[in-house]
Amino acid sequence: MENLIRVQDMCKIYNPGENEVRALDHVNLEINRGEFVAIIGHSGSGKSTLMNMLGCLDVPTSGTYYLNGRDVSTMKDNQLSEIRNQEIGFIFQGFNLIANLNAIENVELPLIYRGIGKGERHRLAKEALTKVGLAKRMDHKPSEMSGGQQQRVAIARAIAAEPPVILADEPTGNLDSASTQEIMEILKGLHDSGRSVILITHDNDIAEQAKRVVRILDGRIVEDYYNENEKF
Repeated sequence: MENLIRVQDMCKIYNPGENEVRALDHVNLEINRGEFVAIIGHSGSGKSTLMNMLGCLDVPTSGTYYLNGRDVSTMKDNQLSEIRNQEIGFIFQGFNLIANLNAIENVELPLIYRGIGKGERHRLAKEALTKVGLAKRMDHKPSEMSGGQQQRVAIARAIAAEPPVILADEPTGNLDSASTQEIMEILKGLHDSGRSVILITHDNDIAEQAKRVVRILDGRIVEDYYNENEKF
């Protein structure tokens, strides 16, 4: 399979010197195109720092990161911003929807920054909302939706432009168990359709629903295995 992500000897050090903190300590990781990977660790393990690196939200202190064959570890802020816009669909715990926009407007918003025309934006947003089961809720604002529905809008926003990577950071953290399973089924469906999904979580039950589990502890990868018994 073709590498989508290749991390080599990555370190992230805060407060270099006597009181330095090694948030990432010589991490090596390869993720192939089309994989569904859960990165799991408790608070302070380094998983959020690794997510920031993989999402091009930060750059490592040392080491390299290749995304789609490009070394993004030494890119400047404006270059990283372009990579995030073109290559990565983000799903966050907090939904991050605009309160005064309805569902379809929220999904269309990032497409404006991609330079996609109005008609095409509307088509892509409508298609994405239909994929996540919100065909009848497109005109509703976030305040008129449940938490699970809001997260589905956020997923539609992430997938509308079909980025190579879907990066989901604790996407079920604010949801009840029924909504959590709905969101996990959607993520599995995205993977089944060929998307590359990276899920960041602290929850073992959530992680075990991915095809592959990478466990991080004290800034190092301590376990990496393929799950033969996903709970779907």
